[in-house]
Amino acid sequence: MFHCACRQSGIDITNRIERSYKKGTISFHYFNTLNELLILSQRFHLDLAVIAAKGDFLKELELVRLMKSHIFLSIIPTVLYHPDPPDDILIAGFQNGVDEFLHGEWRDKLFEVQMKMIAERSSRDISFNPSTALPGPGMIEKEIKRLLKLEADFAVCYADIDDFKAYNDYHGYYFGDRMIRLTARIIRDVVFDLCPEGFVGHIGGDDFMFIIPPEQVGPVCENIIKVFDTIAPYRYSDEDRLRGTIQTRNRKGEMETFSLLSLSIAVLINHHNAFTHVGEMSHMLADLKKYSKSLKGSNFVVERRKKY
Repeated sequence: MFHCACRQSGIDITNRIERSYKKGTISFHYFNTLNELLILSQRFHLDLAVIAAKGDFLKELELVRLMKSHIFLSIIPTVLYHPDPPDDILIAGFQNGVDEFLHGEWRDKLFEVQMKMIAERSSRDISFNPSTALPGPGMIEKEIKRLLKLEADFAVCYADIDDFKAYNDYHGYYFGDRMIRLTARIIRDVVFDLCPEGFVGHIGGDDFMFIIPPEQVGPVCENIIKVFDTIAPYRYSDEDRLRGTIQTRNRKGEMETFSLLSLSIAVLINHHNAFTHVGEMSHMLADLKKYSKSLKGSNFVVERRKKY
């Protein structure tokens, strides 16, 4: 399903776009404000955002500017449409970061190709993970740097699936990928349900990172673990689930018994400008992650030591 977010004023853009897609293959979601678009992006993987209007277009340009300055919304490919824009509006649209500015009489085939190419190009963008559609390492680092520059208090939470390699080897890469997608959805849904201003990223493999206010660490981590521990066992056969273990070869090629999947979360809080550089936080998180994974079962551990 192709998900398209639309904002239209005085122009019925959806009927024109719909002609370019087979029936039942495109879903339209409507928004007027940045906050409404953010809510949509949390519920769906948006393939395209289309903003269409007549007139001076100033509100539309400001909305694009806000979208492209938002760490999460900036990855959504964005198309503007105006039937007869003056040159200064066209220029301002591209200056504000729009991916394409369609204008003039609506041309079905040409505009269809342009919009589909924009969406496909975005899906190949290295700034977010193609498997989970979450921001990747580059955008995670960018968000942490932004918060450090603002001298904000925030918590960086590093989530890692325990014994994932054993699960992947035992069930195969197809089911391993489904488990990663499920974990991404759990983390994303819990974070945005409890903390709409939060950030969720996918480092790669079974490693995730989310950034939330310090006071939300307990509720968010506890609920992520609760949901994960409830659902994950059902990704095993009845026999494996009742036994509580699986047997497969370890990294040395020897048969070993592994527990069912669990989730470890290492939490580092930046309070009163304790950190000034991403590298400092990364170093401490790496150590804390090792400790959290040494504990049995799902858990979250908050770093209490001072910076070193």
